[in-house]
Amino acid sequence: MNDPKKAEPAPEPGTMTFFEHLEELRTRLIRIALAFVAGGVVAWWFKEDLLMWIARPYVEGWHSPDGRQAGFYFPAPATLFIAYIKLSLLGGGVLALPIILYQIWAFIAPGLYAQEKRIAIPFVISSTGLFAAGAYFGWRLVFPVAFEYLLNFQELPEGAPFRVEANVMIDQYLEFIIQALVAFGVVFEIPVVIFFLSAIGLITHKHLIKFFRYFIVVAFVISAIITPPDPLSQILLATPLILLYALSIGIAFVMSKRRAKQVTESA
Repeated sequence: MNDPKKAEPAPEPGTMTFFEHLEELRTRLIRIALAFVAGGVVAWWFKEDLLMWIARPYVEGWHSPDGRQAGFYFPAPATLFIAYIKLSLLGGGVLALPIILYQIWAFIAPGLYAQEKRIAIPFVISSTGLFAAGAYFGWRLVFPVAFEYLLNFQELPEGAPFRVEANVMIDQYLEFIIQALVAFGVVFEIPVVIFFLSAIGLITHKHLIKFFRYFIVVAFVISAIITPPDPLSQILLATPLILLYALSIGIAFVMSKRRAKQVTESA
């Protein structure tokens, strides 16, 4: 009678059990959390500089009928303190982003081909660069135009019996601008997402070409959700999204050819 223990197949070299995967995930999450906290502590020391930086689009777009300087208000004593905490969390996330992306890559790398594992550093650099480019694009180009357009509505015709003034609360402004900056950074990661989907064979450049006309509509829908409600801001975001999608088609084409070559060589 055969021993059932001898019938069990031996685990393949380099494979991990379910609990080993959980332990690996826990380790990666702890490293991500430590990097995030360390980045937040560093960002806290520069909170005033961060506030002036993130307020720049609002200041540049400021309009005042009587020449008043742009300003923010807060309704409770702790509001500004909480606002600085939010800024520090944002700064901590940005500073820790390369480490966060590398930990994500290191966790999923065992399931990739050997050639794909070698691009860990390019992945981290490109992902960080695209996120920063998206956030900077929104901060430098889109938001000043949007605020100038929206704040211009407080200027009434000469001789009006009353005046309309912007009374912007700092917590509401930061909540909006932080969410928008993160959203801009995330949507600029389209080429990275396409790279992964094409690397695992889920999509090809042919799929992307067929979907291109629909993505134009999707790009404007995303722009309408993220940007303030003015057409120029939506166009300013939708245009680079469409260009990034076109770049992603080229990335998917290269990945499809590479996967086909690897399958042929392994056959």
